Order: sequence, then structure tokens, then C-alpha cells
Amino acid sequence: MTTEIIKPLSTFIAAEILRQPSREIAADEKLISSGLIDSFSLMDLALFVEDTFGVQIDDTELNADTFDTLNALAELIQARL
Repeated sequence: MTTEIIKPLSTFIAAEILRQPSREIAADEKLISSGLIDSFSLMDLALFVEDTFGVQIDDTELNADTFDTLNALAELIQARL
């Protein structure tokens, strides 16, 4: 199930945030702590997650603990589905 979650997340980040549609983002690649995405992009990603997967993201979860890797984010989404 996590593959079905990680793939659209990776595609969205590569195409819409990084503007590099052909880029592959590894499931364990650091997103926030590496500086790959910033706080503005984090909001876009949270809205994408809510719209795509129908889960609610609390403002307190918009941090590196929850959003730093696709694996961590997929676990959060999976727990809420």
C-alpha cells in the first residue's frame, strides 16, 4: 500500500515543487532537513496530501518529523486511511 502512496507524492514533489518532472525521489531521501523543500512548499505538499488522499493534516504536523521523508509521510497517511 505504501507504494501507492509514495509514487504520487514523489511525482507531485518532482513536478510541482522542484519543477524537475523526471527526477526520482527516494522514499528515504531527506526532504526538509536537506533543504530540498522549504516551508512554502511544505504547505503545498500538505494540501496535495489532503486533497489526494482525503486525510487531515494538523498544523502541528507540518514539520521535519512528519514530512522529512516519503516513508514517514506515507506512514502518516496510511494510519489515517
